[in-house]
Amino acid sequence: MPNVCACIPCGKPSWIGKEISGEIAAVFKIKICGITNPEDAESAVNAGADAIGLNFYHRSPRVVSVDRAIEIVHEGNLIAQRVGVFVNTPVDEIHRIAKAVGLAWVQLHGDEPPGFLSKIDPQFDIIRVRRLDAGDDPTKIGEDIAACRAAGRAPDAVLVDARSTDEYGGTGDTVDWAGLGDHKIWLGDIPLILAGGLRPDNVDEAILTVRPAAVDTASGVEKAPGRKDKQKMQTFVDTAKEAFRDAARSGS
Repeated sequence: MPNVCACIPCGKPSWIGKEISGEIAAVFKIKICGITNPEDAESAVNAGADAIGLNFYHRSPRVVSVDRAIEIVHEGNLIAQRVGVFVNTPVDEIHRIAKAVGLAWVQLHGDEPPGFLSKIDPQFDIIRVRRLDAGDDPTKIGEDIAACRAAGRAPDAVLVDARSTDEYGGTGDTVDWAGLGDHKIWLGDIPLILAGGLRPDNVDEAILTVRPAAVDTASGVEKAPGRKDKQKMQTFVDTAKEAFRDAARSGS
């Protein structure tokens, strides 16, 4: 088993990342989250996903150890960007895991305060997760971004997920897509990643309704929690790519 102290090169192509001028980082388009084994990682990449998510939250049914994550990265033929999912994890632990696994992105999926972002090493791009109930005002996300910026660092992307009282994501519940409105008004140039109940049979409608920068799925392409369905992943990716092309043609 690989030693967790052995750092792996960051899973991000050299052209991805913050510009010297400080502009927002480029973001992937399609992320398959909750990868738990090398076979699913390779299948996700072969299907055309350009990012995979590794969940380090101990209560998740898709949790992986650091050793397992390194095994996935080594054996999964990963050319996709690597995203680490963390929930209320101490910053030193985030850094240890991110460097050991070679993460490109740190996804803060818990209740981290705005000032927490400025503690993350600048070499890692940050996805800040905001969970919404039906009827919630999404413009409050803009207020949260402003608070993060005032505290020292804004996120490089915002992921919108459905709120659950029991889980931090991965529930299969959908967000009120129409309720997000014109998200560029409250997000500005920060990319929106849409998650929450996305499946092969609804991702096209979600993309054409919300016009996100990227989409993220976990349970929507599974045959069991933590076990991906190869055909579902392929159909999801193909459908999402076509919807992104349709959105671009229609002048999103």
